[in-house]
Amino acid sequence: MGNRQIRYDEEFKRTIVRLREGGKSLRELKREYGVSESAVSDWCKRYARIEVDDEGTVMTMQQIKGLQKRLAEVEEENQILKKAAAIFLQHSK
Repeated sequence: MGNRQIRYDEEFKRTIVRLREGGKSLRELKREYGVSESAVSDWCKRYARIEVDDEGTVMTMQQIKGLQKRLAEVEEENQILKKAAAIFLQHSK
């Protein structure tokens, strides 16, 4: 008998995280929903709400990582454009 890995949808994971943030223990969530404590911990790292500033801006770690990835892409595009502009400037002289 092998371990069957159950796939949970994003909404279920977010619901479990909200319950955890609301005070449910890992043990209670495991007993009530049949999810492992390690899965809940992983989901909390990914979906837990993080207050970013004093104005109440709230994001998840997943959103922050997405923004970091997009920032890196934009910075790379910016460097390419700077190099291209320098080449065109040299050829226009």
